[in-house]
Amino acid sequence: MTDSRFGDGVSRRSFVKAASAAALVLTAKAVINPIEAWGMETKGLAPETVQALIQAARDIYPHDRVPDRFYAVAIKDYDVKAATDPKIKTLIEGGIAELNSAAKQAHGTDYVGVGWEEERVALLRKIEGTPFFKTLRGGLVTGLYNQKEVWPLFGYEGESASKGGYIKRGFDDITWI
Repeated sequence: MTDSRFGDGVSRRSFVKAASAAALVLTAKAVINPIEAWGMETKGLAPETVQALIQAARDIYPHDRVPDRFYAVAIKDYDVKAATDPKIKTLIEGGIAELNSAAKQAHGTDYVGVGWEEERVALLRKIEGTPFFKTLRGGLVTGLYNQKEVWPLFGYEGESASKGGYIKRGFDDITWI
């Protein structure tokens, strides 16, 4: 069922889900998502940078069924490293500043304010050769997909050798492929 106020094909549920990324609350030292009921204290990076990293992580590895908290966990390591390594802090803060500058030139707002995923991805494509983007993308692979709590969202049940292997456990029952 759709609500005509949001246009054809957009349900209230999908609208609220999409709005949750924009619903991050920033304090002096934290990023809080009241809709999903999680928060992340920042140690080395500005909360605005962490918010942009979460959005960039979602745009680089988009999964509609994965809540923002898993993306926050995936980028937490950058915040921890930035607290002790000035080079990492400069790389991350500078990369987000560059992304925000490009977004302001093209859309009149910072990166997280760009409303359409396609437009944010276009901004990311412009910087994909930079050390910032390569560092971010590389760390997100393990930061996101090594979280055991996210595996069930993809239908992955974990290792199976200790349980007799995949063949005897329904290896072909994945419905999302």
